[in-house]
Amino acid sequence: MSQQGPILVVSAAARPSFASALDDAKLFPVVETEWADAARAVEQVQPAAILTATSAIDEPRFAALAKQIAARQPYLPLIAVDPLIGLPENAIPFFQVQGNFDRLVARLNAALRIRSLHATVMRRQAVRIALSDIDTVSEATVLLVGRGAAYPALSVSLGERAGVVGALSIEAAARHLNTRDIDGIVVGEGFSARVIDAFLTVLTEDSRFRNLPVVVASNDLAPAYDLPNLEMISGEPGRIADIALPMIRQHAFEAHLSRTLRAIDAEGLIDARTGLLTPAAFDRDFATAVYQTQERGGGLSVARFAFDPAHPRAQFDGARIIGRLMRQMDFGAVFDDGSVIVAFAETDLRNAHAIARRLSSVMRHTSHGKRDARAEPVVSVATLQPNDSAKSLLARLDEEARRAAS
Repeated sequence: MSQQGPILVVSAAARPSFASALDDAKLFPVVETEWADAARAVEQVQPAAILTATSAIDEPRFAALAKQIAARQPYLPLIAVDPLIGLPENAIPFFQVQGNFDRLVARLNAALRIRSLHATVMRRQAVRIALSDIDTVSEATVLLVGRGAAYPALSVSLGERAGVVGALSIEAAARHLNTRDIDGIVVGEGFSARVIDAFLTVLTEDSRFRNLPVVVASNDLAPAYDLPNLEMISGEPGRIADIALPMIRQHAFEAHLSRTLRAIDAEGLIDARTGLLTPAAFDRDFATAVYQTQERGGGLSVARFAFDPAHPRAQFDGARIIGRLMRQMDFGAVFDDGSVIVAFAETDLRNAHAIARRLSSVMRHTSHGKRDARAEPVVSVATLQPNDSAKSLLARLDEEARRAAS
């Protein structure tokens, strides 16, 4: 039985074939309704998830139902089976293969976990968070893997609605997965079935990536992998993007909820967008670190990564990369002037420069699309001197930043 509520199945008339997969998985109660009664059923049944057969429905009617569902709290998953129409941002596509709906249950369970996570956040804080709050252009990052004639068109189609990190090889894609927070993967042309199979197998075996949305723009393989959000479907670049983006937005929402929970656990001292400290928390911890270093000895250095304020996405990406790669003993924060400041504990000036160069290198080699010098940070580093205070050390860091920028 579904522990969160009934599963609502919406179809044109006859019982859709995918409903049997829900029965086999013992997901009940399953309530079935026709499109004419769908809106009323959503209000009366109070479902935990909605699955729709879209073969005999037009876009306006589906969009109206999706809008009603999007307004509900907590997150109410809407899965569109075999969609032939354009989907709203909150509708997750699912394409069955030769009548095999085993993957549908896995996708439904993955969506229900996000609903549970959202309910937990709602219980622990009063601020409302909705899927519609996630702006994929400013928050979501999709990894585009491929080469060939379709790659530029795919990059444009995805890049208009989300941040895109490109990889021309599977090896480059693996490096990005290990250094960035990725919300979805699109695999385009240019790889053999054997290479794609190996890549998907690696994703399946790594729990960090198993729930990532993955869209493979090919029909050469069957989606027989333990990846609940995997789709293999060919088509024009715009259609591939339309299929991928609802799942990418859903994953970005899940990641935002997870960071929000960590921020709640830290009593509001963590920035839910980046996972770094808030500026106030950084100032407090930095003052403590300076005092303790002066009292006990040792080293303390600080680096400033200054991004162009006209490119806020670059600062956001840089902050996420720093949060993922910095050492556990270090801490940092995002500031309104477009900078990210990181304190390196027990670190002298030479080692601080080396760490800052490595972080900057990762940012430079994982920038979006074509290399843009304006998106790369200006890096300055300073180290604690015997007579320094927290204020004087940060002031000297600002002086270094001005010299580096000139």
